[in-house]
Amino acid sequence: MARVLALVDDLFFQAKIMEASRHAGVELRCCTTAEALMEEARAAAPGLVVVDLNSRANALGAIEQLAAGNSIPMVAFLSHVQVDLAERARRAGCAEVMPRSQFSRDLPAILARAKTTA
Repeated sequence: MARVLALVDDLFFQAKIMEASRHAGVELRCCTTAEALMEEARAAAPGLVVVDLNSRANALGAIEQLAAGNSIPMVAFLSHVQVDLAERARRAGCAEVMPRSQFSRDLPAILARAKTTA
């Protein structure tokens, strides 16, 4: 089964991602700290990492650590008005950064991609 890690501390988005992962047939691990995300990523390589750039965790630091020497696909989401934060996430190593609305709309397809990398 494909494995997805998510750095999300917003309970609404955790629930949304959990429900979508059940429908997509992927295993989901939600982490609320960058440290927990790194531990989970080291324990078993995920097919995808999802990062809420508005989490209280060090989201940009987690992206930098994951991107260093890894080819783990990452998708980050944020408010559509946070253009500077989106650019900082891309520079940190996250190739795909999108507004929350797009992330919510495309979540089933995003999670399905984890199955192709598993």
